[in-house]
Amino acid sequence: MRIFAALLTLVLSAATALAECRPDRVDLRGDFGAASFRVDVADDPQERAVGLMHRPSMPSGAGMIFIYERPQRVSFWMENTLIPLDMIFMDQTGTVTRVHENAIPLDRTPIPGGPDVLAVLEINGGLSSRIGIREGAELRHPGLPQELAAWPCATE
Repeated sequence: MRIFAALLTLVLSAATALAECRPDRVDLRGDFGAASFRVDVADDPQERAVGLMHRPSMPSGAGMIFIYERPQRVSFWMENTLIPLDMIFMDQTGTVTRVHENAIPLDRTPIPGGPDVLAVLEINGGLSSRIGIREGAELRHPGLPQELAAWPCATE
């Protein structure tokens, strides 16, 4: 019941949080409504290599966004990652192209994201299914190319 209450709070509070884009937050929208996550940004090779390794836990409203310099084929694994994760792969428009749910901690099996991936959002395992995040959802973040974004950050 606590998880449901936390998810409900996350989705309901998203409406007020969607007013502006910030580097420490991603916003998602889709058939499920809207959700926001507080994120760490991994946008250089060293940060992407470490990712969420060695963390014993992560709050339900948190995650990490990996942003690449250009769209490319990417693959992840869970070596040294202690918590199950959902991996949400996006193209350069911020549109979700693939969701991999409940990646197994410490597993070295490659998890392919497909071609033309520009960003990957990692959140706690099982959360994308509970919220309803699936292919076609749109993510907004100032680190994505705004001129191509399906859901650009508002300009003020």
